[in-house]
Amino acid sequence: MSPRQGFDNALRELQQDILRMGSLVEEAIALSVQSLVKQDQELAQRVIDGDNAIDDLEAQIEDKCIRLLATQQPMAKDLRKIGAAFKIIGDLERMGDHACDIARTTKRIGNEPFIKPLIDIPRMAEIAQKMVKQCLDAYVQESVELAQALTKDDDLVDHLHSQIFRELLTYMMEDPHTIRQSTHLLFISRFLERIADHATNIGERVIYLVTGERQALND
Repeated sequence: MSPRQGFDNALRELQQDILRMGSLVEEAIALSVQSLVKQDQELAQRVIDGDNAIDDLEAQIEDKCIRLLATQQPMAKDLRKIGAAFKIIGDLERMGDHACDIARTTKRIGNEPFIKPLIDIPRMAEIAQKMVKQCLDAYVQESVELAQALTKDDDLVDHLHSQIFRELLTYMMEDPHTIRQSTHLLFISRFLERIADHATNIGERVIYLVTGERQALND
């Protein structure tokens, strides 16, 4: 095997590790909101416990990136690929943290009756999960078009977050007894909004990887 073939194999392995990390993050987001909707404390704890696997995988990928930089001394696009991997795993790790934040907030709400039906938060979670998948598809395919398309869903998540904020603010103003739960639900909405932002960050890394130019997707 030539040095170039060995390097290409290492890059493919790096990509597969990132996809595996992304899969864990997608699952964590889905389960965290599912634990909220079902008020399932055990499921929430499962999400919290599972964050260690995401953190461990981030550390492993980071080590591989450092070894590639040290041993291969990549240039141009190869260097951007490794740099993108560094940035992407950081965004994925933060998404995993936010899924844990949702699960912890779910445990704080406990089994108390919801002050309103949960409609927009599950919708936000669905879009956020789609964005995680799409930004990773853009990474694998090196697709600028897929990366740029993330802005539409990010705008929708932002809109839903604003809508939830206005609605819960009205609840709090009309009945102070709703303040505690409304605050928890606002935090959850904010965590989902941040997950979407991290997905657009990955989209920006993809655009830089492919073109060498920086483009903001989350103005």
